[in-house]
Amino acid sequence: MGDTIVTSRNVVKLFFSTLLIGGFVTSVTGFIVRWGEFSPYFKNIELLSIISTFFWLFCFGFIFSLVSQVAFFAYLTVHRFGLSIFRSFWNRVQVVLIVFALFDLVYFRYRAFAENGESLLPYLYPALLILAVGLVAAYYKAKQTNKKAFIPALFFMTVVTIVEWVPVLRINDQNWVYLMIFPLLACNIYQLLILHKLHESSIRERSAKVENPA
Repeated sequence: MGDTIVTSRNVVKLFFSTLLIGGFVTSVTGFIVRWGEFSPYFKNIELLSIISTFFWLFCFGFIFSLVSQVAFFAYLTVHRFGLSIFRSFWNRVQVVLIVFALFDLVYFRYRAFAENGESLLPYLYPALLILAVGLVAAYYKAKQTNKKAFIPALFFMTVVTIVEWVPVLRINDQNWVYLMIFPLLACNIYQLLILHKLHESSIRERSAKVENPA
């Protein structure tokens, strides 16, 4: 995830494809987490209500997708600065930040929202989910590119996802917590795994233009 060349055409492609993923995952997640509210639409076969609700959730998912995309390109910039400042220590710095971010996600939410005697486990599960998804995504990123991409990919999938998630974590509404996290993870995974392919495609496009100028 170092220097990356992506043509404007591929940037547009990435933007719209990520937008669609965010919308679709939000729609599916929305029906699941609010099934008690929307299930009568299916039981009574209210097609208009189903379609309108799906469309509303789909459009709402664009917001989550935009948050993911802004954070992704922000991280690419931060990653470049990190490499120039910390050089070979940048991966170690990222590992430390990953540990702190996961710890904060559990500890501060538990301190802020837990009632007396409440178990820590409900606050631990989201951190474990993000870590598990991050490890899988980072593994495939490293497998598709090189081993050096593992830590940056894991950092993006954990620390950056948690930062994106902060607005609804402060509210602590379970419906919103789950409604946002799955689209964010889906969009982040997609962007992470597609970036090097767009990079290669952009290089081929530029080489073709040089060889066959208009």
